[in-house]
Amino acid sequence: MAFTRATGKHRRPSRMQRSTARAAGVAALTTTGVIGTLAGPALAAVESPAEQTGLTPVLTIGDEVADQIDAQAAAQQQAAEHAAAVKRAEAAAMERAAEEARKAREAAERAAREAERKRLNTFVLPISGSYVSTGYQAGSSLWSSGSHTGVDFHAASGTSVHSVGTGTVVEAGWGGAYGNQVVIRMHDGTYTQYGHLSSIGVSVGQTVTPGQQIGLSGATGNVTGPHLHFEARTGAEYGSDIDPVAYLRAHGVSI
Repeated sequence: MAFTRATGKHRRPSRMQRSTARAAGVAALTTTGVIGTLAGPALAAVESPAEQTGLTPVLTIGDEVADQIDAQAAAQQQAAEHAAAVKRAEAAAMERAAEEARKAREAAERAAREAERKRLNTFVLPISGSYVSTGYQAGSSLWSSGSHTGVDFHAASGTSVHSVGTGTVVEAGWGGAYGNQVVIRMHDGTYTQYGHLSSIGVSVGQTVTPGQQIGLSGATGNVTGPHLHFEARTGAEYGSDIDPVAYLRAHGVSI
């Protein structure tokens, strides 16, 4: 079988052969001591970095790629950690906002309850700046029971009469000897009555608040002159009266 590959002096040596030859030459020069003189520059001129290192350039490129991959992985990890930190910060901010909102709602609810408590427990005089002209249980033939079942507040006809507290109107109209009257069931279950009115400004079922005008004082019914007859009661009807001055004072009214 014939070979077509060139032989003899016309054949170019392979890289391995060239390298082997160079190595042999270097070994020979080293033995003779010439390598330290003229052989050194000549050998350096002949040898190229690629021929000297063989696969070293490939290994260098591989290290650079690995470094790039490591840098990219590190950047991705850093970005992931940053995103996680942002999410944690956002979650913490949302929790703080929710907690602040909860506290604000609770504060508003407490304020509303306190305002309602204050409103329910606020009492005032039925006639501003007035005074008691006839006391409770005063004796006289003017009253069928023989004694006064309430107190009279001094007032000229047409003076504004106020509800002493929060409650619901249960009577509003003519009351016989009381003339025009209003009876209010207070929030604590007690009742207050306002008699001898010249006019009535509320209706049954209406809710009233402390100081709200419910009518005007007058001289209707069994009276000798204009004034306001005021009673505090445990029930809506006549005969369940209690001391109105003590009642008002117990609810914080200065009288």
